[in-house]
Amino acid sequence: MLIRIVRMTFRPEAVDPFLAVFNASKNRIRAFPGCSHLELFRDLDQPHSFCTYSYWKNAEALEAYRNSELFKTTWAKTKILFAEKAMAFSVERVEEVVS
Repeated sequence: MLIRIVRMTFRPEAVDPFLAVFNASKNRIRAFPGCSHLELFRDLDQPHSFCTYSYWKNAEALEAYRNSELFKTTWAKTKILFAEKAMAFSVERVEEVVS
């Protein structure tokens, strides 16, 4: 499994438009083949910064999404709202500690 984290910082006035874009596309992203989990987080200290956290079957599934029309249209609507360049990276779980 591949975990994808994308941190996005928006202009303060662009937060509501971003949330509208996310809400309009979140179910289709989550239903995309290979995606098994999707969350959106907001930074408590910088309320105009958000992170998406998603699980993908593998790098090929993520790449198929990134090449899809869904991604292209959603990203085009999202990136024009940025205050700064987004940071994206893929990780794998090494260990999960539960009690």
